[in-house]
Amino acid sequence: MSKLIRVAAVQAEPVWLDIDGTTQKTLQLISEAASGGADLVAFPETWIPGYPVFLWSYPVYEQMQFVARYHANSVALDGPQVAAIRDAAREHSITVVVGFSEKDGGSLYMSQAVIGPDGGILQLRRKLKPTHAERTLFGEGDGSSIKVVPTPVGRLGALQCFEHLQPLTKYAMYAQNEQIHVAGWPCLGILGDVPALSPESIMAATQTYALEGSAFVIASTQIMSDDGALKFPTAEGKPTPVYTGGGGFARVYGPHSAMITEPLDPQVEGIVYADLDLAEIDLAKNTVDPAGHYARPDVTQLLFNDAPRDPVIRTGAQAEPRNAVSEAIEAVGTEPSKSELASAQQ
Repeated sequence: MSKLIRVAAVQAEPVWLDIDGTTQKTLQLISEAASGGADLVAFPETWIPGYPVFLWSYPVYEQMQFVARYHANSVALDGPQVAAIRDAAREHSITVVVGFSEKDGGSLYMSQAVIGPDGGILQLRRKLKPTHAERTLFGEGDGSSIKVVPTPVGRLGALQCFEHLQPLTKYAMYAQNEQIHVAGWPCLGILGDVPALSPESIMAATQTYALEGSAFVIASTQIMSDDGALKFPTAEGKPTPVYTGGGGFARVYGPHSAMITEPLDPQVEGIVYADLDLAEIDLAKNTVDPAGHYARPDVTQLLFNDAPRDPVIRTGAQAEPRNAVSEAIEAVGTEPSKSELASAQQ
């Protein structure tokens, strides 16, 4: 019998526009997931400091008050917030996938970090193409962000939001023999009345990923309360006009596409758990494996450039081209965290 892997999907409200408050809540949820026996816990898209709801709420000239706060509360990879999350992963011996607004110089990126149970950063990825209004705030990732990485729980990949509607991006992930996929979503309680943005359409896309990729898919979402909607007020102090309530749809789908968790109330915070048997993937792929035996490379093929791209390439004799993301991971992955330094000094 295969060893079961317990995964946890977070459904919770961030402390809006508050980097430290949301980080503290992250640590509490990691502890709760570990206490529930989870080997892996998944957080939503831009969990820290919360999805920038203002982008969809107001014209650009009315967003400036929010933009400055969003920059100030975005996460630097080498900052204390990531160090604290790494420490929590190590303390509880749990793999963590967390979404956050990453600040790199003067630019922001919609990022996800895969942190191993030893606290090491296994992957930092940036959303390949921010969606619609998001492009006014965030920069783009590159092909190196479309990657499945080996972890203690299996071959793990992650995408965010409408990356799950990009057929070629999905196919590039399927082709890497992904076993567990984290689908990070924002609050589904904004613009939920728009058919393409409705929870029903979004969960259908998430379920389709499980079916096409023959992978376990962990969907994690933010929620928004009535008080949270007031964090993005109109000029009259009313809630953001795009708020449609709740928005929590955390769940796990199996490689056969069926939902294997019981859904929570969309307005209630919580964690859903599922026990995964990776052997089920073989049975699913035996029927349909779109990037394997069910492919027809003589008819259609994917051209996939997964090389990292950097805006500056130094050509000096002693310099080698480096990617900013790779350099950042290398730096934080090899240097001790603050807690390790403190322990060493005692």
